[in-house]
Amino acid sequence: MIQLAAIIASQALREYRVMAGAALNVGVTPVELKEIVYQAVPYVGMAKIFDFLHATNEVLTERGVTLPLPGQSTTTPENRMDKGLDVMRQIVGSDIVDKLRATAPADQVHIQDYLAGNCFGDHYTRSGIDVPTRELLTLSMLVALGGCDPQVRGHIAANLNVGNDRARLIEVITQLLPFIGYPRTLNALRAIDEVAPAPTAVLRNSEGQP
Repeated sequence: MIQLAAIIASQALREYRVMAGAALNVGVTPVELKEIVYQAVPYVGMAKIFDFLHATNEVLTERGVTLPLPGQSTTTPENRMDKGLDVMRQIVGSDIVDKLRATAPADQVHIQDYLAGNCFGDHYTRSGIDVPTRELLTLSMLVALGGCDPQVRGHIAANLNVGNDRARLIEVITQLLPFIGYPRTLNALRAIDEVAPAPTAVLRNSEGQP
């Protein structure tokens, strides 16, 4: 799933079709496959997602899956902002979210509202994939995109907040290496080291005592 997310961010459509079929072979469900694409919208951009959405539908149709799939949205136009803020505070941290909203320039407050209502309210509240997995998908996309260093660090911290520890994050980046190359892999590992430093090694004497 994280490989598919990185492939979408890399705009590798032909590779995506191959890997989407492989994903279905090893247990990724049609709903999960579709949700990976939807999760990419606020991070990769709608214009770059349409081809992957069509490719996903084609792959599923070729496998005999009946479309449309059951809807996974859990919000309404009336509650998407409140639910988005709730999950945003869970992932990012209440203090950080409240500070971002309180200190936003007057002409940028609407972007904070978009983040809460759209990025988090419309996407992270969906069923089909749990929040910790969505955070891993998001990190995979940001790492693959490149040029998103502050966002990568922010979502490393967010992953830690939802239970994805340093070891898990390194596993994910290692899985992405063949798809994103060494420079972006090393940048991601450096960000992990900055946000979640490795435990300090304990020096031991000849008897094995600290």
